[in-house]
Amino acid sequence: EYLYNSALKSITRRSMSTVLLGQRRMGKTEIFKRVVNRLFFEQEYPDDPNNCAIPVYYSFRDTIIDPGAFAVEYIENFLRWVAAFRLRDSNIAFQESLGGGELVSLVKSRLTETVGIKEALKLLELIKREYTPAPEKKALWLPRRMSDWEESTIVMFLDEFQNTRLPQYRFDIVGMMQEAVESPTCPHFVTGSAMTILASEILGRGSLFGRFRSKPIGPMTDFWGAELALKSAAYYQAVLPHGMAPVVSARCGGNPFYITAVVQQSVELDKPLVSEERINEVLAVDLSSGFIWAELHEQVTRWIERINEHGITKWVLYLSALEEGDRIDLNRIQQELRDKDGREVSLETIRDILIKLSRGDLLEFMELGNWFRKVDDPILLEFLKVWGRITVEGKLLQRVQNQLVKDYQRQKRQIAYHKGYLGEVYMAQILWNSQNTTLPGRFFHSKKDIPVPWRFSYIWHRTSLGEATGLEIDVEAAAGQEMWICESKWIETRKVGVEDVELLLKKARLLHKKEDGITILRLWFFAWGGFTDDATLLMEEKEILWSDAWDLNMLLDHVGLKRLPVLGQEI
Repeated sequence: EYLYNSALKSITRRSMSTVLLGQRRMGKTEIFKRVVNRLFFEQEYPDDPNNCAIPVYYSFRDTIIDPGAFAVEYIENFLRWVAAFRLRDSNIAFQESLGGGELVSLVKSRLTETVGIKEALKLLELIKREYTPAPEKKALWLPRRMSDWEESTIVMFLDEFQNTRLPQYRFDIVGMMQEAVESPTCPHFVTGSAMTILASEILGRGSLFGRFRSKPIGPMTDFWGAELALKSAAYYQAVLPHGMAPVVSARCGGNPFYITAVVQQSVELDKPLVSEERINEVLAVDLSSGFIWAELHEQVTRWIERINEHGITKWVLYLSALEEGDRIDLNRIQQELRDKDGREVSLETIRDILIKLSRGDLLEFMELGNWFRKVDDPILLEFLKVWGRITVEGKLLQRVQNQLVKDYQRQKRQIAYHKGYLGEVYMAQILWNSQNTTLPGRFFHSKKDIPVPWRFSYIWHRTSLGEATGLEIDVEAAAGQEMWICESKWIETRKVGVEDVELLLKKARLLHKKEDGITILRLWFFAWGGFTDDATLLMEEKEILWSDAWDLNMLLDHVGLKRLPVLGQEI
């Protein structure tokens, strides 16, 4: 929605080039394709060049081609999209075989011969005859030139943009794009699978620095991750109880690809996802031989092949994933290489390899502090350990898979009391959806309406205030000097009493001591079956917001979300 509206704003010259940033397999390419499709089919005035934005989609290759060949490919792709949009024939855009004389004939015979079309065909002919210097530069400038000549609006969607600067060779055309991406009539929307190269190297410095608005995307919240899991389960005919759907999302880190892969794997194994133990079992198989393994193995292997000049890159990546904490110890990797592989490798060489691995988002390089840490992707980290045991240490797949299952079986449940966790997920999503609004106080048993901050810095599940039991905060949200503590008790057989309210007040006191500068601390308590009379009196005295199942459903209606489930049904 954001990118679609931004593209439409370019018609009135109120948009600018934008980069979509996110970890691998978060759906960035899918977002681009959906925006392009909407622009192609849903614009109100597609026949009026002054009231529409022509979408053009292009994905950069990960193999080098010479400048002339690239320029021809780029221009022909551009002409196909322009012709497809103006002729209202989407098939033209996707006919990659449509090029050369056939494409030129189609453009000349079926499109109005504007100055932009004439100049594009002329440039294409000159490049093919090798009559023009710097052909790649002229190709990259063409969309902007055409939009200027015709006073039309063209929006370029460039995928896999990091391939303009690959580690194994330089096909560096970034410096030629400065003028092209600055155009108010031809904004460039870019994305790619290597976020570090995009953000730090291509757009974070050099000629394109400051010329792109950044739109980051992160993992799905557990509410929407659960929705995806349930929809995937319905589509693939997997067994997934409603209460376990947020657990699937949490175990997969909110990554849509991982969520769908686990659901598919459960069907493949004929194992219903009815418990956290069963989810872990299915995930263990998927990480070692299933859909997740196939996808991540291909990505990791391809990146290593690009940078493996020292022949030890696999070992360095594997050993970095085995690090106990988040910070990677180069000295430990050096010692492990000596012990396990019998090689004496300098710290400078290890550092060089780690920097190159960080460019593929396989770990993070904290450039200002000159240190490395593991990537914030729990599934990728688990995969790297499994991958290393199999491909680096040469252990048998079946043994590695069985060991992973045993490791998961020994783990303490990560998400205990699944019904309570389901309540937390709904409470957190209400906070996300109601930012910068005011919620009716009656749904919190408050005489005053409740203003929600314009933006939360974070909304976290299951944070801890100390080592003692019972000091876990179900949902913690912060917006500068305002903080929220949310408690969830999904108990259908009895009302929640004073003891639980007093424990919530204790957590509030501890948080006040821990966090400086809190001016507003809101406490919100949800209990499915409501509260005892003594508990409600105490909450009224202490100004604690509270909701039962009916109240929470009314809040969910108010913010446009699904109601709470009861045994798979709505109430």
